[in-house]
Amino acid sequence: MKTIFARLMKDESGATAIEYGLIAALISVALITGATTLGTSLDTTFKGLGTKLTTAVNKTAP
Repeated sequence: MKTIFARLMKDESGATAIEYGLIAALISVALITGATTLGTSLDTTFKGLGTKLTTAVNKTAP
């Protein structure tokens, strides 16, 4: 019984898979956060541009 337990304690293949899974999850969270921030910034920029274009069109219309 001791040898089986000692062999399980030395086996690190499961730990490596868990580490890779955690790294993948961390990268995914970083990508989602970056995409959300970029999307919000682009939305603000395009809304401002749309407002300026509407104002410019309304000023030039007879």
